[in-house]
Amino acid sequence: MATKTKEKTTVISDQTTRISGAEAVIKCLLAEGVDVLYGYPGGAIMPVYDEFYKYQQEIHHVLTRHEQGATHAAQGYARVSGKVGVAIATSGPGATNLITGIADAQIDSTPMVCITGQVAEHLLGTDAFQETDIIGISTPVTKWNYQITKASEIPEIMAKAFYIAKSGRPGPVLIDITKNAQFEEFDFVYKKCTSIRSYTPKTPVLASVLQDAASLINAAKKPMVVFGQGVILGNAEEEFKAFIEKSGIPAAWTILGLSALPTAHPLNVGMVGMHGNYGPNKLTNECDVLIAIGMRFDDRVTGDLNRYAKQAKVIHFEIDPAEIDKNVKTDVAVLGDAKESLAQILPLVADKSHQSWLEEFKKHDALEFDKVIKDVLYPEKEGLTMGEVLKEINQASKGEAVIVSDVGQHQMFACRYAEFTKSKSNITSGGLGTMGFALPAAIGAKMGAPEREVVAIIGDGGYQMTIQELGTILQTGAAVKIVVLNNEFLGMVRQWQQLFFDKRYASTEMVNPDFVSIAKGYHIDANRVTKREELSAAVQEMMQSPKAYFLEVCVEKEDNVFPMIPTGSSVSDIRLE
Repeated sequence: MATKTKEKTTVISDQTTRISGAEAVIKCLLAEGVDVLYGYPGGAIMPVYDEFYKYQQEIHHVLTRHEQGATHAAQGYARVSGKVGVAIATSGPGATNLITGIADAQIDSTPMVCITGQVAEHLLGTDAFQETDIIGISTPVTKWNYQITKASEIPEIMAKAFYIAKSGRPGPVLIDITKNAQFEEFDFVYKKCTSIRSYTPKTPVLASVLQDAASLINAAKKPMVVFGQGVILGNAEEEFKAFIEKSGIPAAWTILGLSALPTAHPLNVGMVGMHGNYGPNKLTNECDVLIAIGMRFDDRVTGDLNRYAKQAKVIHFEIDPAEIDKNVKTDVAVLGDAKESLAQILPLVADKSHQSWLEEFKKHDALEFDKVIKDVLYPEKEGLTMGEVLKEINQASKGEAVIVSDVGQHQMFACRYAEFTKSKSNITSGGLGTMGFALPAAIGAKMGAPEREVVAIIGDGGYQMTIQELGTILQTGAAVKIVVLNNEFLGMVRQWQQLFFDKRYASTEMVNPDFVSIAKGYHIDANRVTKREELSAAVQEMMQSPKAYFLEVCVEKEDNVFPMIPTGSSVSDIRLE
């Protein structure tokens, strides 16, 4: 993307004030409505932190215990609030520690601005202390990045950063600021960016394309919708609901699309993908029109592309032209913002009911319940299942909580069995699959929606990757509810080893510490459940607590998550056991 281009701007203040570059950074953040950000100080960013000291009443800086935690917290904040998350770090290792979270935000389309300090301009390229080429490192995993070497660049570049991060298909932006630019003084004026030449965040929806799409939809006998996070990012939940209700089309979701439609909606037929529901996966290869809305045909959704929906006409509603025909060839591509596209196609769609087709999903649901779900939610075995923990949380929260899951078996159980009544309620690491995501992301989510209950569902493996963020909870008082489902294994890897590597459990069994004692060491109320009869009361106690709470549930060591589509297989080859 070009950096020196003409832009349309909105003037925030046309009065100049002579200030330092460091103070200008703070004023830019305030002009963009930033009220909280996450970071860790160091030498190359110290001038900016010195300005934070003066602006403590206007902007809340959260000191995380690791820079990766700062990015995940910013992601959680952004995902639940719909605003741009902000993370800040120093140069060198501080900057490189942001990379995992930035890559996660890039593949999951999360709007985030990361600010890093850098050595002084005259030291660039000299291998100075804590100098790292963070622009080069971050280029593949950012929507845009830029290195500021003069204080006078700060307002324009910061304005661009926020505009790019949140417009079109959202994503992370990194701004690297040399130390001399932070100290320099200049005449500050801030103009909000509203457009950039050569950057087209969304295209106008073509009426002719909508007509083509509507014709296919109205003629379909077995249509099926697969919706993703684009519905949520586009604030198109109401338009989407109106579209499926008028057309009567069954709708399945990707894990990032989960919560865009209430779980209990009669047209919600479940999750697609490797550990999705039996019906929507099997019937993907039986539908006659497949309507993809705000999703990118990820390999975990499609399985073998050569055997994916080959019988169907494919309509793809998508804001990013790069996703069209990337994995799945489309018959009609509806480029544009989901909210606008769905609103404009609604009058063209016939009022229909596909009841007999919907019954096919219900037949598959009944088979899945008998073969899988019954034993997960109502087990007769002694050991606790992850699914029954989710069932208790659903009952206690009435489906109104934000569920933040980490990565692994527990993530799939959470996505499959959590119940939601409102959007922006399922926060998880989708495309990158980052273990350690949930704890810091839950902190950010709680700050982004303080009025909502936030429950982190984490495995014993991923929990220990960012366990230090308990210190952030201690310092901030964030009332996050933490549930660790402890099976003393890296559960998802162990499942693959069991099914595909003859039970050779290489380096997956965990020797864990006393998690309850660790939580109490951070002054967090904590409890451990080992028996089924203890579970309900323990969950109730956790959910009723006004403070942060840690609950460890010791679950079956060798429990598996099914259904499952083996890697490289067709969605039709989904296994129930």
